[in-house]
Amino acid sequence: MSPPGRPKGEYRSAQHEGTSVSAPSASVGTWPAVRHETAFLARDRSVWAWWLVVLCLSVLAVSAGLSEIRQQKATIERLVEADRADRLNVLKTQKDWGGAAYYSFHLTFDPPSDFAFAALGRRDDAAWKHRVRMLALEGQIHERDAGHPLLALIGRFDFAFLAAFVLPLVLIVLLHDLRASERVAGRHDLLVATAGHSARLWQLRAGLRASGVFVCAALPLVVAAGLSGSAAPTLLAACALLLGYVLFWTAVCAAVAAWQQTGEVILATLVALWILLGVVVPAAGRMAIDRAVPIPSGADIIMTQREAVNDAWDLPKATTMTAFVERHPQWAAHAAVERPFEWKWYYAFQQVGDQKAQALSEAYTAGRMTRDRLAGWLAFIAPPVLLERSLQALAGTDVRASLAYEARVRDFHAALRAFYYPRLFLDERFDPAAFDALPHFTVRSAADSRIR
Repeated sequence: MSPPGRPKGEYRSAQHEGTSVSAPSASVGTWPAVRHETAFLARDRSVWAWWLVVLCLSVLAVSAGLSEIRQQKATIERLVEADRADRLNVLKTQKDWGGAAYYSFHLTFDPPSDFAFAALGRRDDAAWKHRVRMLALEGQIHERDAGHPLLALIGRFDFAFLAAFVLPLVLIVLLHDLRASERVAGRHDLLVATAGHSARLWQLRAGLRASGVFVCAALPLVVAAGLSGSAAPTLLAACALLLGYVLFWTAVCAAVAAWQQTGEVILATLVALWILLGVVVPAAGRMAIDRAVPIPSGADIIMTQREAVNDAWDLPKATTMTAFVERHPQWAAHAAVERPFEWKWYYAFQQVGDQKAQALSEAYTAGRMTRDRLAGWLAFIAPPVLLERSLQALAGTDVRASLAYEARVRDFHAALRAFYYPRLFLDERFDPAAFDALPHFTVRSAADSRIR
């Protein structure tokens, strides 16, 4: 029975702050029901307040990301010009190949992709630029600039973090008491009876609230992607991931909210679930992976390489050259060292230093790849981590992108050695014109900026 004086099939609900609205009757179609719930939602100030919070946080996240990427690009542009000028000045003053190789620095860098602003990923804790020389590489490639200690502790607030860890909390707040508040007010059963199709009523209310969260989060992302020149497929993929993630948490909240419990119990349950999926599982999984896949540290690699290089000064030169020729037999006929100091011997023991650390370096790289692969499997039971990793993969800021940059640095260093070794071992006449053929570091193309 409807209250006297009200049209049959309607019941007024004051779910939020005295706002009243009628539930659609069984005869109302889908679109009228949507309009009805939209009008109800439009008068709910608390929902608008949370949408505004999401919008502001999303603007803050993408703005911070854009600012960081602009700084990184500006740093790269400045260093490229300074590196070129410095090398030209150095080469003008050199009189032999060994000195030219020793005093010449070469900038290597990993430029951020156009979508990196959304997920900075490993660009916060892994080196994305180096100045390398023809010396032993391991001591150079594992050095990096000291980062901000606070960022190292808590990470950077970017869009990936916002989407993965903050949006679920907003959805929990908005959706946990859709039914519980009506039960407390004693309106639930009558509201369901007059609504006709009760599932559609709750689905509409949850869907509209979640849609607003998605739009408020995605709109700044789309604008920022346009400003940064992100590729349309990348942006569409990111929006699809975000939509799927919002739908996942909406479904979880709707399922838990259907319990015959108070709003406080439902809220506590959902927050506990968020902590489990977003904190406990990733932390426990990381500890388990680190124990299962031990890897040497970069400091161990540097120490091994430097000890080998320093010890070479006290070893017989023939010992060094024998170890060098084992890996480079093409120079066996020119490996004799007849003077107290020769550049070919100097660079040979630099190479031997890398050879001594090679096993540790390869184990370090392979271990990081294995850990990342296991973390990818773990992410399937930790949706926040899965979304963050997926966005980092789209942005080209994940572990694989970092390892790919290291591989390009190694390839470039090998090219430098290939340029200088013939001139050092064959004792070629010094010719500055030959530096026109000096190798140049190859940066990844825009198509390679995303891990596909």
